[in-house]
Formats: sequence, C-alpha cells, structure tokens
Amino acid sequence: QVQLVESGGGSVQAGASLRLSCEASGPTPTTYAMGWFRQPPGQDREFVAAINWSGDTTNYADNVKGRFTISRDNAKNTVYLQMNSLKSEDTAVYYCARNLVWSGGYNQQTAYDYWGQGTQVTVSS
Repeated sequence: QVQLVESGGGSVQAGASLRLSCEASGPTPTTYAMGWFRQPPGQDREFVAAINWSGDTTNYADNVKGRFTISRDNAKNTVYLQMNSLKSEDTAVYYCARNLVWSGGYNQQTAYDYWGQGTQVTVSS
C-alpha cells in the first residue's frame, strides 16, 4: 500500500518562503513521477507542479512559475516543493500525489492515483 505524507505547511507573511515535503512509502515509490496540487478555500483543487521519476523534467502552473521549485531525493523517497515570494493567493491545502500518466497528464488530477492527506499553507498580507 502506497502512503504519501506531507509536511512543512504553516502560516507566514506575504513574501516569505516555505518548503513542503512529501515522503512516500510502499512499493517502488521512486519509479513514479510525482505532483503537487492545492485547494484554495472555497475553490477546486488545482495543479501546482510535477516532476518526473528521475527529477530531470519539471512542469509548473503559470501562477507559480518562477516562485516555486519542485525537486526530489529518491534516496529519501521524498519530493519537495520550495515556495518563495509567497502571496495571499497561495493560501490553500497542498497535496502531493503519485502520477501514472506523465505525457499529457502531469497536470490532470485523473492521472494521479495515490494522494496525501494535505498540509495547510496560510499566507497573510
């Protein structure tokens, strides 16, 4: 059984940084691409960033490009999301998930099978 556990969320001021972590356990976690999604209050869940299994290809939503960086350490079975220059509109519950379909699917929720429980990020202006 695959388990994904996020950590690193919190409450910060606008302009601050946070680093989220997602630790995976279960069968062969390092052979899958991974993604981060978020759900702002009262809104649908949306794509944030994704990284392929080797870590040499990444993709980002336009509204976080240049501010967020996704990375992974396969030796630790962990995916990270470094978030800089945070804005109030980044307030959301952030989820990591395991990707099954990379090409054409990295930003689609339906291409992901296992999801973490989420971690809250609150940015105040």
